[in-house]
Order: sequence, then structure tokens, then C-alpha cells
Amino acid sequence: MHTSNRTSNDTNDQEKGYINDQINFPFRIPLVEKDDVLEMNDQWISSSSNDGFLPPPPPPSTIIESFRNDGFCIFPNVLSQYAIDALNDRLEDVLRGIYDRNRKPDKVPRKLKSQKPRQTMNKEEDSTMNETESKNNPNDHHQQQEEKNNKTTIKQSGGIGPIGFSGNYQNVKVLQIINIHKADSLFRKLETNRMLGNIVAQLAGWEQGARLAQDQVWAKPPGAPPLVFHRDSPYFMFEPANVVTVWLALDDMDEELGPLEYVKGSHKWGDGRVGSAKQFFQANNSKNLLQSAATLEGLSLKDLDIVSMAGLKAGGLSIHDGKVWHGSNKNASSARPRRGLGMHFVPANVRFTADANRSSLWKSYVAGTDSPSEVELSEEDFPRSCW
Repeated sequence: MHTSNRTSNDTNDQEKGYINDQINFPFRIPLVEKDDVLEMNDQWISSSSNDGFLPPPPPPSTIIESFRNDGFCIFPNVLSQYAIDALNDRLEDVLRGIYDRNRKPDKVPRKLKSQKPRQTMNKEEDSTMNETESKNNPNDHHQQQEEKNNKTTIKQSGGIGPIGFSGNYQNVKVLQIINIHKADSLFRKLETNRMLGNIVAQLAGWEQGARLAQDQVWAKPPGAPPLVFHRDSPYFMFEPANVVTVWLALDDMDEELGPLEYVKGSHKWGDGRVGSAKQFFQANNSKNLLQSAATLEGLSLKDLDIVSMAGLKAGGLSIHDGKVWHGSNKNASSARPRRGLGMHFVPANVRFTADANRSSLWKSYVAGTDSPSEVELSEEDFPRSCW
């Protein structure tokens, strides 16, 4: 992670500070069967079945202070590479209309017709197998090492890569899925994990716990445009009007992919500029809204402390206040996708506001009533994620 508008030495110190502070709280979520054999400290592990575990201790004060002062905090290596591979594989299924929960997401792009790309073993598994085979046949060691070095994480099938990218850079569009947890059981298992919800509630100070309001997958093919700087809160028609977003990296966030960027401390700004955008992805002027909001605070763009998630590995996540301004640059890679999952949480005791009737995101949940605040939020659509 790095910060703009700083010297290189300051940037390095900032990176080390954000990462090292959170390594002291080794938050892990076992999600797939292979995770059960990983060496983890049970005291800090969230139960993969959500049963039989006591509530974990709260995050250290340094993390809570980072969240409340900066508007965000970072947790590296929450999911294993096995889990990330499995989630990306399920994402490919959903993009092809395969839903193992027999429900569609609330929004899904045009169904892909191409063959799903074949995943290879991740590097850790491949290394383990090579070491075992080498012990059985030492003469094969050099050949196996050469083969391992030549392996890639994903092999393309028929010229089509992850998220259906064909190599055509003309009119590249970002793929968006809303509420993939309704369609896929593995995504739902992650998003309803109680330790995740508990950490969100502790960071936000929600005594009643947290509830999942919505998720969004943003899959940016190579060449996809920037994400306009915005706030999340204006899109959620709930009272209390509090939102916390968990953003999970499904790819290693190298600089060229256009990692998420946060405007440090911007969650404390006033509401003079709402922070909602009609067009999320624009080739130009992705900071127009941000500039307008900063001006109202007596700031210019060059005054802002913008922190990039560059360097965050797949399986790491950031948690941010719904009022913090954030966006991302274009995916400048020639071949790699930029995939991320945003999970939006609200206090467990929320009720819809009257504005829900006029929102395309929420009106279906309050249809047929003149009093949205009296509508009970169902556990199927808005599951609680807390002890």
C-alpha cells in the first residue's frame, strides 16, 4: 500500500505501518476444505462452519484507531490462495449462468458463452507435490523445478481468459454482479462468516452487530476504465444511516491493475457533496465529484492524502467507512483481470427509510407498503453476520 503526495521514504514508512500493525492481529477465515490443514492459531481463526467458536477478542486499538481516524484499515492474507482460486472459479460459473443456490444475483452481466478457463494448481500446492515427488525420485528434481517455473496461475482455453476476456481492447466494459451471495453458496459462506461480521461491528461500534446489506463484484478486464471517486453511504436507504464496506482482493493488486484508492480522513467531511455517481466508470474526469467535495472542505486535490491498496495480495482485504471517498484507476494490464468483492454491512437493527420506495436497489423489498420502516429484513436477503 502506498500514499500519494509524500516522499518515497514517507511512503515506505506508511506501507510498513499499515501492514505491520495488522499482522499483529492474524485474522484468517478457513473457507475451503484444504484450509483445514493449514497451520493457523485457533484463537484467531473464524470457524468455517460458523459453529462452536466463542466470539474473538476485538482488534487491537491500533487497527480501531486506523479505521476511525483514517476511514479504513487493512487485513492481509485473510483467505488462502486455495480459497481465492475457488472463489474465482465460482465467479466464472456465475458469469455463465450456473447458480448452485438456484437463485440469480440481483444484477448480472450478459451470460458468457465461452468455455470456462482451466485453473492450474496454485504455487504452494504445486511446490508441495514437487517436493514429495522429488523425495520418491531424486533424479526428477531438476526437471520438476523447470516445469514449476514455467507454470502460470491460469491457463486460457480457446483464447478466452478469466472473466471472458478475449484480447479485444475495444469498448472494454467492467463486469458487475450485485448479490452474488444469493446465487452461490461459497460466496455466501464467506459473506455470512460471523468473525467477519463481528470485526465489522467492533470497528464501527455497532453494539447490535452487523448485517449484510448487499455485495458487489467488480471485474475489470484489461483496458477497463477508472472507477469514479465516490462514497458508498448515499446508495443505502436505511436508518441508522451507517455503512461499512469490506473489500476483498481476488487478484494481487499490482499498480498496473488500478488498485482501490482511499482519501484518508474523508469520512469526516460534511455531506455538502453527496458522493453518488450516475456513471461509475469513466475514461476521463474520475475525480470530478471528489474535487467538488474537497473544494467544499476548503481543500484542493493536491492537498489530499490518497492511499493506494497497491501491494495488497489476493486474499487480503480492506474495511472502510461508507463515507470515505474512494475510487480506482484503469486496468492498464495487457492480459490480467482485476477482480474484487465488495461486501456492504449495516447495523443489525436497521430499518428501511421512505427513500427506499424510490430506489432501484431497494424498492422491490418494500413494494406494496406505504411504511418501509415497518418491513422486516429477511435473513435470506439480509443475513446477520455476528455473535
